[in-house]
Amino acid sequence: MAAVDINMPMETETQVFGQDDLEREAEGFKEQGNAFYVKKDYSEAFNYYTKAIDACPKNASYYGNRAATLMMLSRFREALEDSQQAVRLDDCFMKGHLREGKCHLSLGNAMAASRCFQKVLELEPSNSQAQQEHKNATAILEFERMADFGFEKRDFRKVVYYMDRALGLASACHRFKILKAECLALLGRYPEAQSVASDILRMDSTNADALYVRGLCLYYEDCIDKAVQFFIQALRMAPDHEKARLACRNAKALKAKKEEGNQAFKDSNYEAAYQLYTEALTIDPNNIKTNAKLYCNRATAGAKLKKLDQAIEDCTSAIKLDDTYIKAYLRRAQCYMNTEQYEEAVRDYEKVYQTEKTKEHKHLLKTAQLELKKSKRKDYYKVLGVGKNATDDEIKKAYRKRALMHHPDRHSAATPEVQKEEEKKFKEVGEAFTVLSDPKKKVRYDNGHDLDDDGGFSGGDFDANNIFRAFFGGQGGGFNFESSSNAGPGNFFFQFG
Repeated sequence: MAAVDINMPMETETQVFGQDDLEREAEGFKEQGNAFYVKKDYSEAFNYYTKAIDACPKNASYYGNRAATLMMLSRFREALEDSQQAVRLDDCFMKGHLREGKCHLSLGNAMAASRCFQKVLELEPSNSQAQQEHKNATAILEFERMADFGFEKRDFRKVVYYMDRALGLASACHRFKILKAECLALLGRYPEAQSVASDILRMDSTNADALYVRGLCLYYEDCIDKAVQFFIQALRMAPDHEKARLACRNAKALKAKKEEGNQAFKDSNYEAAYQLYTEALTIDPNNIKTNAKLYCNRATAGAKLKKLDQAIEDCTSAIKLDDTYIKAYLRRAQCYMNTEQYEEAVRDYEKVYQTEKTKEHKHLLKTAQLELKKSKRKDYYKVLGVGKNATDDEIKKAYRKRALMHHPDRHSAATPEVQKEEEKKFKEVGEAFTVLSDPKKKVRYDNGHDLDDDGGFSGGDFDANNIFRAFFGGQGGGFNFESSSNAGPGNFFFQFG
């Protein structure tokens, strides 16, 4: 028993000596870590601070130093854990509270950061760094508030602006980055949104929010099958991810409805196709690219149904969503041609040809320009009230009807204004018949050539009465024209039998 009593103090002395030795060793590791830190070799500094902690795990300053190193390596979550351990070991460790606050701030936890900086100011009210960081935390809270308000109002540009401001102070906040990326996608800035999401996934391949944004970009670029895969992956990582679930449902519904519409169109069931495209357009107003295609598809179906004005409106809607959508310009231009709005057609074909200088587009533009030129002349077909494919007999019948309708003698009792107007129409009818009843002149007229060229028709010395006499001379037709002793030269009156 005596031997035990003698040895006991000796064991205690050894234990004390061993602890001192460990502390000295830990201090040595810390000093080496400090040296590497000064040289900005943060990886080596981290290794030596870790050795110091292993040797003496109850020293708050070692955790504080390693936290500072991890912050320089942008490993803020690990730095936060070390800072929190430091202040657990020593609640008065001011640098520990300051670093914990800065980690919270970098990670976007502004409220937690504020509490840490407030603790520093309780320990040292004049600490200028804590005062500034506390202001930064307050600023982040305001940026978040403004961004939330902007998102609610669908002002996505404003959200991106405030998230950029917030990320200037909280560079490691995934939440801010995701919100920014989502709004970039909603603005159609897909490459930027993809870049932000990809950066997060490189650091954390299981981040459900980043997977959702990647899917959202693909979805808005009309790559719906690939988008659905990302949404499903996001839901595997976070089964309660409501945005991913909604986007996945919309993507599947949009694809199905669009395909139904396309099939109906292929089957020549244009009414059904028109209705299905209309229903598809209600699924997700944010999907700009797919909706542009749906508007154009509906315009194509509408054109088949002779709803040309609505088709033009749909093409315009498609172009507003995607001003590079050549197919929508072509469809609208054709509708303009069909409704004889040639100036508008020329404008659209010029836009197309400037973008894609193909032979086909050049031909379409020249055709529209020719029709525009022709439209600025008198439309002799309209004057006679016949179609552009009218036969010779139809042209003759039309002239007979219109010449009798507008002949000055029929309106001899009318006011001077009416007589003048009818005489003008009578002359136009004669001009129209002169051109359209002559095969050569008609071909030149239909091809847009000037009729004054090469000895063609000239209205300067034209006499409509001569045409009238030549047409009706020797024909009974149920009435006779006789010279009136009271009428001027070239005037006639009707005498019905």
